[in-house]
Amino acid sequence: MKTFYLTDSGKVRDHNEDSVTILKNANKEYLMIVADGMGGHRAGEVASSMVVTHIGKRFQELASVGSKLDAINWMKDNISEINKNILDYTEENPESTGMGTTAVMALLTDDFLIFGNIGDSSGFVLKNGKLTKVTHDHTLVNLLVAAGDLTEEEAKYHPKKNVLMKALGATTNVDLDVFEVDTKVDGILLSSDGLTNMLSKEQIEKVLNDEELDIEEKVIKLIRKSNARGGTDNISVAYLVIEGGEEK
Repeated sequence: MKTFYLTDSGKVRDHNEDSVTILKNANKEYLMIVADGMGGHRAGEVASSMVVTHIGKRFQELASVGSKLDAINWMKDNISEINKNILDYTEENPESTGMGTTAVMALLTDDFLIFGNIGDSSGFVLKNGKLTKVTHDHTLVNLLVAAGDLTEEEAKYHPKKNVLMKALGATTNVDLDVFEVDTKVDGILLSSDGLTNMLSKEQIEKVLNDEELDIEEKVIKLIRKSNARGGTDNISVAYLVIEGGEEK
């Protein structure tokens, strides 16, 4: 297993509100997280770091996440706790009102691979050179596309394409979307929308399939390409390559 993650503030923002990590526990289970914070007074990075710190600590305290059902419940419980922590923080610090964060996670064990998502950060799998998006963005335009009111092409350039319908810190109750994927994949990629708004799935796929680059170089290249296209947002990428996949 090879892993690498990196975050970059991009070309426009003066600070970085993203948080990202990849962790391995005692049972050689892997947890990947990307959180994209929002809110004034630097509250965005507080919210996103609460996700990574809280879940990261809980994960490393576990010998194992247990069965698939145990793991799904564990993810959902932790997300609910974090949501409450963000709301409590906002109440105690009124200047941070409106702070929140997205969260996308991937949990890989010998027996299963599950993704959890709230917001518009993305989770992908790479298999046989093909990149497939697993998660669904909780955005206004995605709802409009699903309802048939917008085409995919119109959604790409819609002025409200970044309006979130779900985020941690937005409401008292949060509902984490959970997706199960076959473990027979070559790689897992998580990113904030700073990557996916700048590069198409095909452009990301091309970088990941470049056999001349190692895992670190691929992640760095994705961030550089996003910045070259404008870098209008913070960019975070977490990438895991499964041994026996396209990289040994």
